[in-house]
Amino acid sequence: MSQKSDFKILVVDDEKDIVLLLKYNLETQGYYVKTASSGKDALQLAEKINPDLILLDLMMPGMDGIETCIQLRKIEKLASTSILFLTARSEEYSEVAAFDAGADDYIIKPIKPRALISRINSLYKRKYVGNESKIFTIGNLTIDKESYIVTYDGNEIFFPKKEFELLYFLAKNPKKVYERETILRNVWGTEVHVIPRTVDVHIRKIREKIGPSFISTIKGVGYKFKS
Repeated sequence: MSQKSDFKILVVDDEKDIVLLLKYNLETQGYYVKTASSGKDALQLAEKINPDLILLDLMMPGMDGIETCIQLRKIEKLASTSILFLTARSEEYSEVAAFDAGADDYIIKPIKPRALISRINSLYKRKYVGNESKIFTIGNLTIDKESYIVTYDGNEIFFPKKEFELLYFLAKNPKKVYERETILRNVWGTEVHVIPRTVDVHIRKIREKIGPSFISTIKGVGYKFKS
């Protein structure tokens, strides 16, 4: 049986006090925690330990959080890693930039440790409790939930975690039209504050990889997967 110590968390922030606070609270809960103080160090450590979750600061000297996130999403073995931004930046354009870069969540500082731990506990449960194990094949497209692999025209294509989960959610319910709010609730969860435009951004990225024919836009409503 999996234990919380199997769930690896990487904390990336140049503010030492915040790093120590997060590390203490997370380790108290039983999680395995590593820390980095820069984007460069985060990339090297992430490749080494393959974390389940990365807590990432937005404003860091040198490589900022956005660029760090972009580079992390290029590492294929981190496809199922969740990236959660912790930042003092509350502007909508910063949040949009974070999700465009591949973030799964965006939390504005000051950090509330109990609320943050609650979100992380939910991530842990989703990963280790009641995991689905299904493979969908639709024409020349195969979606493997067990390994987070998408194959299109015989070629394996890299999908970041949330893009994969969005594609999987739509594919397992073909021909059903989903509003953006319903997609957000099912893919991102109710504990995560995400703007509806995030769905559009992820749909655009999915279409860039497998073409526009699989997912239809229903004007004024949302999206559906065409079987």
